[in-house]
Amino acid sequence: MTRDPQPSESRVAITDANLRKMRGLFASGVTAVTTALDGRLRGVTVSAFTFVSLDPPLVLIALANETTLRDMLAESGIFAVNLLSDDQEFLSERFAARAPIVNEEFEGVPYSVAVTGAPILEQSLAWYDCRVEATHPGGDHTLFVGRVEAMGFSDEGRAPLIYFANRYVRLRG
Repeated sequence: MTRDPQPSESRVAITDANLRKMRGLFASGVTAVTTALDGRLRGVTVSAFTFVSLDPPLVLIALANETTLRDMLAESGIFAVNLLSDDQEFLSERFAARAPIVNEEFEGVPYSVAVTGAPILEQSLAWYDCRVEATHPGGDHTLFVGRVEAMGFSDEGRAPLIYFANRYVRLRG
């Protein structure tokens, strides 16, 4: 007799609410993805980020189709992925539009640029400066694969900003 690996009583309907709940149960680092186009800057908080390849160096982000950053990034062809530290929670909230929103000049948000011109946020744990290598439709999101043109680290003694169960959490240990 084979045993069902998921008893029927643990199954739930595939609904928006249940998918959001399940997504929230995956702990993830928090990034701010930024881009620049014609002197305008834009950024958004993103947890859907992953490494794709070492050779060539590729990363992947997923952006909701309704975000203005998605269209701007598609047009500019550049983006930076800023890995946020645990002392950048308020900045994450600002880029997520849950606190005073960062304007197109990034007023009050210190940044620099590397190769592509996408904003690199100061005090981030690490960053990747990328050119769009490919885009793929992904339901209500667009997947952007970026080729890493430059990257950098900050002080390695700081902790990452982590999101789990719809809230920020701290690493213990």
